[in-house]
Amino acid sequence: MIQTIGHRGAAALEPENTLRGFRKAIEIGVDYVEFDIHRCKSWELVVIHDETVDRTTNGKGFVRDLTLQELKKLDAGKGERIPTLQETIDACKGKAKLQIELKAPGLEEDTVAAIEKNGVAADVIVISFYHEFIKKIKDIAAARKLGIKTGALIVGNPVNAAEVVKAAKADYLSANQSFTDERIVRELRKAGIGITVWNCDTEKDIQRLAKLGVDMIGSNRPDLLLKVLGRK
Repeated sequence: MIQTIGHRGAAALEPENTLRGFRKAIEIGVDYVEFDIHRCKSWELVVIHDETVDRTTNGKGFVRDLTLQELKKLDAGKGERIPTLQETIDACKGKAKLQIELKAPGLEEDTVAAIEKNGVAADVIVISFYHEFIKKIKDIAAARKLGIKTGALIVGNPVNAAEVVKAAKADYLSANQSFTDERIVRELRKAGIGITVWNCDTEKDIQRLAKLGVDMIGSNRPDLLLKVLGRK
């Protein structure tokens, strides 16, 4: 069965990367909640996509230049606050699995430590566009499930998708759905590598990727995703 992922919670329905959004995705019934992490000035890991707070809150500035106390004063939409990694794990543990995207260097060890401390290792996939982050995590936590993200990296290039994943010591390819085709899926299947795709927000896209036989589909509209897959 294809696993479903709520992208940044339920980004088309509730403020992205907020506890409200994660609760919405869980209520809809996703298998995984996906979110992004950065480190703030006071050293906590916080859940936000951009390196600045400008787009998703009523504040301005780089996440790395703001303390957690300062971040918690900002409105991330509908009165929501920027959550920490720990708050997000607490909200999702036992209700949905986690797909954690590392957005900056230096987060690897603390991310693994949080996963281990909370006993959720079996329910987490760590992903990143930065393949060196994934290699580092594999070195310190070899049993963890890891994935590398790509956009158009493989498409139109004489590159074997499976070899790119293996080079990063990863277990999954997390690919932009627009660039995911039968060839890529076939190469990964042959190598025993999983594939998760993002973000399928139309019925047509969801049906196409489901037909290709991917392992996981992420969407900003998890309600539509589950409906098209016959899970609602």
